[in-house]
Amino acid sequence: MFNRQDYVYQSRDPRGDEGFGKVFAIVICFVFFLGALQVAYETVFGWYQNFMQWSIEMLAFLGGLWPF
Repeated sequence: MFNRQDYVYQSRDPRGDEGFGKVFAIVICFVFFLGALQVAYETVFGWYQNFMQWSIEMLAFLGGLWPF
């Protein structure tokens, strides 16, 4: 009766795929940057804590040598 034709549109958008890839790469690089920033912060904070602990112990030792 009816001459109905069904069409399947398959759209390949290489520019869209390229854009998605770039955004995904930027997100991955940002996550790696945040991880490196966290490691650097924890390292510096650890050095600071260790230095303060060493300073307190050194002052206590020198205070113990004080003759008064």
